[in-house]
Amino acid sequence: MKTIAAYHRPDSIDRALLLLTGPSAATVVIAGGTYLNTEELAPDTEVVDIQDAVAAGVERQGDRVRYGAMTRLTDLIEHYETPPLLATLARREGPNTLRNAATIGGTIACAHPESELVAGLLVHDAAVTVTGTDAEIPVSSIMRDRSQLDGAIITSVTVGIGGETTSDRTGRTPADSSIVAAAARVTPDGIHVALTGVAATPVLVDPDDLSSLDPPADFRGSSEYRLELARILTERVVTRLGGAS
Repeated sequence: MKTIAAYHRPDSIDRALLLLTGPSAATVVIAGGTYLNTEELAPDTEVVDIQDAVAAGVERQGDRVRYGAMTRLTDLIEHYETPPLLATLARREGPNTLRNAATIGGTIACAHPESELVAGLLVHDAAVTVTGTDAEIPVSSIMRDRSQLDGAIITSVTVGIGGETTSDRTGRTPADSSIVAAAARVTPDGIHVALTGVAATPVLVDPDDLSSLDPPADFRGSSEYRLELARILTERVVTRLGGAS
C-alpha cells in the first residue's frame, strides 16, 4: 500500500496552488484518485486533493459542451449533452466503481496511453482551461507537451459536438483494455482519427500516413504488430465514415 507524507484537501483553487508551489519537493494532485496506486511515489510525496476546489457539472455552450474538470465519468456518460462517442468510450475506462470516482480532468491529466476516452476527446476537438491562463489549451497540444500542466490545475474541459463518429479496437479479450484503439469523427474539415497504444499518450494521426508512428512494444505485441493494428483500425473507421479505404 502506498504511503504519503501528507494529505491536503484545500477548499479553493488559490489554496491548492499555494500547496503546489510550497516547499514540498514532491506534490501530487489528485481528483478522483484512481491512478494514485499505480504510480511510483517518492517517500516525501504530499497529496493535494482538489475535489473541493474544482467544480463539476455539464452545460451546453453553443456548438460545444463544457465539463467542470471534477465531472465524474459516470455523470459524463449519463448526461444527455455528452456526444455518443464520448459516452461509449468513457464506459471503457474501467468498471463502474472506477467511473464513479474518475474525473474528466484527471483522465486528461494522466493521459494513459490506452485511454480510449482521451482518443475520443481528441477527435472531438477537446480543449482545457487551466489555472493561470484564460486561454483554452487544445488537448492535442497537451498530449504532445505534458509540461503545459506543470504547476497548473485543469478547471474545465470543452468538446465540439456534431459530426458522425465511430471507433474500433483490438484487445486480448472483449473485456480487456485495448492493445490499439481508433476513434474517428467527420467534420466539414475532414475525417479526424486518434489512436491509443501507439505512443506515450493517445494521439491524433494523419489517416493517410502512419509512417511516423513508432509504437512501444510490450508483452501483448511488438511494435510492428501494433503498427499493423493501427493501420487496420484506421482503415476501418475511415471507411465507415465515408473516406477512402
